[in-house]
Amino acid sequence: MILKNYYWLFEKIIPDGICDDIVRLAKSYDSKLGIIGDMKREELVNNKDKLKKLKDYRNSNVVWLKERWIWNLLEPLVRVANTKSGWNFQWDQSEPCQFTLYDKGQHYDWHSDCFSGAYDTPGEQTHNKIRKITTMLMLSNSSDYEGGEFQMDLNHKDKTKDKNILTVDYSEKGTVICFPSFMFHRVKPVKKGTRYSMPTWHLGNPFM
Repeated sequence: MILKNYYWLFEKIIPDGICDDIVRLAKSYDSKLGIIGDMKREELVNNKDKLKKLKDYRNSNVVWLKERWIWNLLEPLVRVANTKSGWNFQWDQSEPCQFTLYDKGQHYDWHSDCFSGAYDTPGEQTHNKIRKITTMLMLSNSSDYEGGEFQMDLNHKDKTKDKNILTVDYSEKGTVICFPSFMFHRVKPVKKGTRYSMPTWHLGNPFM
């Protein structure tokens, strides 16, 4: 798929006070180590090798947020980004938001937010849907942490080319970045402080 725009940015679109409300809400729940794909959390219990392998690839703590008022902040932005970027993807629902905490040394290596196929969840709204658009809301001030740069790999699917890595600065609190969920991206290790962000995935029918 040829993209005119790899991402769409809304700088400081969410007020600081609302960002702080989201952080306080997330901190009222117990966070858990983020896992990947179809991995089961119980697989990590007493399995140091599997836990190390996970943390070498993804090391962050997460809390799932299902509050409707948070979705209401993001969905108008998704509609604007989807149109103005020229993607014009069909989408009709959103997953819960994932509050993500990166402390010093934590990171998430190259990945896309798509799975190998559509959700197989009979009886649920996600059934036969795929992730199409990812939004990420920055919840920290840029002065609160060092490192944690967000990067996209524009050539990931073309192994004949060297990596074309794009570093996107969305480090200002309240900034939202939108991008196609199939784009490969990473969060580099945090060197100092704590980085709070909130990815959310917006779903639609599989691409034809």
